This record gives sequence, structure tokens and C-alpha cells, in this order.
Amino acid sequence: MKAMAGHFPNRRATLVAASLLVLAALMMFAARVAHADDTLTIDAPGGPVSFTVELALSAEDQARGLMFRNTLAERHGMLFDFGEEREVSMWMKNTLIPLDMIFIRADGTIHRIAENTEPLSLDIIGSRGDVKAVLEIAGGSAKTLGIAPGAKVHHPIFNSAE
Repeated sequence: MKAMAGHFPNRRATLVAASLLVLAALMMFAARVAHADDTLTIDAPGGPVSFTVELALSAEDQARGLMFRNTLAERHGMLFDFGEEREVSMWMKNTLIPLDMIFIRADGTIHRIAENTEPLSLDIIGSRGDVKAVLEIAGGSAKTLGIAPGAKVHHPIFNSAE
């Protein structure tokens, strides 16, 4: 009997360990899905401009943003979805590259653009009105691509998504 009793705790420990490994794998998969790249399109004067964007949906992702990155590929960015429209404030603390911050209303209309924000600055960059989201792209890209306030942004988070 003692030999049998010794097997059950090991079997139970093995099952618990296996269950924890499966749970950890599922959590890692869910985290990858949450951070998966997505596509966003902006109507610009020269035609639609597409970006590959990382989604910043959680408070943790939004607090980290693009901090500590040395580069941002052309036509890539980060889309911060704040859910409801509200006044939004951003900053460049620990952000090593200049960014254009595009403040977007719930209907997908660009409300305002803060161009070439200063790396590492603690200055507050406000939306100056209620917005649902902010798109951060490489500094100077908005001007180069002709992106301006009033343009439409197409992505599933906006009411204008098609």
C-alpha cells in the first residue's frame, strides 16, 4: 500500500504541473493575440495610407507605449484605444524617438496632430478636446504623407470602420 500511496501524490503533482503549463501557454497566446499587429488606413490627399499598428488596449500597454525603442519602422505605429471619448494627455517620458501623435475622435476623424514631439520630454501633450484614440507614428510622417486634421481614419475601433 505504501508504494501505491507514494504514486498518487506524484501523479497529482504531475497533473497540477501539466495544468499550470497549459494555463501558462494559454496566457502567453492570449498576450500575443492582444499585442498582435493590425492594419489602419488614413484617407490622405494622395490616396489611402496604411499603417501596421500595435494595439495599446490595457492601461499597462498605454503607460509603456513606445518607450525605450530606438526605431519605429516606416508606416508602423501604435494605436491607443481609450474606449469612450475623453480629454487625453500624453508625454514622451523614456521615449527615445520623435513621434507624431494623431488624436482621433470616435467617428474616425482626426481632431489634432502633435508633430515631431520631443524625445524624453516631460511636457504634457493634450488632445485639446475629446478623443477616443491616439495613433503614434514616426515624427514627421504626418506632414510627409499629407495627413491633416479632418482626415478619416479607418479601423474597427472607430464608428466609421468599413
